[in-house]
Amino acid sequence: MLYTLYTAYSLLMVIALSAVLAVWKGGWAERVGAGVNLLAALSFELAQRQLAGDALATTTLVLDGVLALSFLGLTLRFAKTWLGLAMLLQAMQFALHAYYYVVERKLDALFAIVNNLVSWGLIACIVGGVAGHWASEHRRRRAVLHPL
Repeated sequence: MLYTLYTAYSLLMVIALSAVLAVWKGGWAERVGAGVNLLAALSFELAQRQLAGDALATTTLVLDGVLALSFLGLTLRFAKTWLGLAMLLQAMQFALHAYYYVVERKLDALFAIVNNLVSWGLIACIVGGVAGHWASEHRRRRAVLHPL
């Protein structure tokens, strides 16, 4: 599989940076979404180091499900487009892991590519949500300071 410590730690670093950006410039939804994503990424990393076989696959499915349900709850509460996209991406991640687990297929390059694309897409959703919140907040403050 296309998994190295470099790619794992670089992805974790980018997830952590997106969480810092969300805390700094994002709203409540962005902060919670980025925090849940960071917590899930750290849990995945810990599970990969401590578990193997069916225990790892089951834990991965549970973590995927919890992350998808977290994004579902946030989507229902805040009704933002980026949350809907994040929820759908995470559901796709869950389906990918479930498929490989059920058919007992070895993890291959296709799995790694789809897994990485979904992970980067989720980060892009969070950063896009932060940018959208920051821009709307900036417009709101500007309208208050400089009314027509």
